[in-house]
Amino acid sequence: MTAASPVEARHSRYPLERGGALQRKTLWVLSAGTILGGLGVGASLSVGALLLAEVSGSAGISGLASAMFNMGAALAGIPLAKLAAAKGRRRAIVTGNSVAMVGAVTAVYGTSIGVWPVLALGILVLGVASSVQLLARFTATDLALPQNRARDLSLVVWTITIGAVVGPNLMGPGAWIGGVLGINPLAGVFVFTIAAQLLAATVSWFGLRPDPLLTARDLPAEDVSAAGSNAPVAVPISRGGQARVIVLIAMAQAVMVALMAMAPLHIMDTGGTHERVGFTLSLHIAGMYVLSPVFGMLAMKIGRPAVVSIGWAILLVSVGLAFVAHTSPIVMEASMMLLGVGWGAVTVAGATLITELTPVADRTKRQGQSDAIMSGSGAIAGVLAGIAFAVSGYQLIALVCLVLIAVGIIATVAVARESARARAASGADSQKAE
Repeated sequence: MTAASPVEARHSRYPLERGGALQRKTLWVLSAGTILGGLGVGASLSVGALLLAEVSGSAGISGLASAMFNMGAALAGIPLAKLAAAKGRRRAIVTGNSVAMVGAVTAVYGTSIGVWPVLALGILVLGVASSVQLLARFTATDLALPQNRARDLSLVVWTITIGAVVGPNLMGPGAWIGGVLGINPLAGVFVFTIAAQLLAATVSWFGLRPDPLLTARDLPAEDVSAAGSNAPVAVPISRGGQARVIVLIAMAQAVMVALMAMAPLHIMDTGGTHERVGFTLSLHIAGMYVLSPVFGMLAMKIGRPAVVSIGWAILLVSVGLAFVAHTSPIVMEASMMLLGVGWGAVTVAGATLITELTPVADRTKRQGQSDAIMSGSGAIAGVLAGIAFAVSGYQLIALVCLVLIAVGIIATVAVARESARARAASGADSQKAE
């Protein structure tokens, strides 16, 4: 018997590598890095708006915190995707963590010298950390079996919960650290961010070996009919259809950021405290991530577009509560929690769609474009939300969000129809070939 070549030997382990030990290891490493990264991001977002308002002396400027953070993520999305395509996911993730650390240091410096544009610049660079989280969720799909993509992606998204929920509640310990270091008490939170990004980079650098994307390229083309899935087989759709998937993800991001960006000031203006802000944001962030595995499993059972539609329904309820949120802090908390839940449903299923409905050769590129546009829409929403809040208050933001949801629903219906037609045409072609 002729000995198998090294390539043939690797390919003979294809089912094990795709669904077994290597994928499990990849998910554990991605989860650990994402927990750490989420800790830093959650802590920073909890104080960004309040710090900008304090340093600048203007409530309107505070909206730039979320806008700059999302703009940083938008600017990093495509470059990180290109770096991943050329050098692998590991290089891209570690590079993003390193840049985010520089952003946190810059934010502390800007606060210390009392120059809000420098603080805003630091928040922008720190936004790269969000792009790393988005990249990590796609990394979870590189070696996943087709029928497990939604589940594996959602598991990595879920791990953001731990750090992201704890983060906003670090304002107290951060204030103590700020006092010890002689900096603004709120800026002390960024010290946690610096440490978290450093640890996340270390975990990813040593743990993501072999690189998931580079390994996937060496494996045989995926067998979409393999391994017992009853879900409809995903068939790539037109570039226009892929663009509509990106649009629906972007609309969910815009709604989420617009309402969340001004929530801290709205809470403070209606008699809330910093502790209430931290608690409300914790509920919101928990809503964003904690049900991700549920949405991943639902996407496998009832289909990706159906889960996106559930997300839009939840977002509609959230916007309605936001419109009357001035009546009670409990209503505000419920709105923010549902805002996170609806966003989670749309983005988990939407990210799976953009992966499955794009040809393999274009997948990494399209993922980067999706992340960039998603984050960019959030940045624009953050800026406009700050203006709307200054002009007419929180209710105007809620009304605008209704329009954004309508656009997302229209895009979802169009994607579902085109995907169904593509599957039907593929089935017809297969029968003719037989």
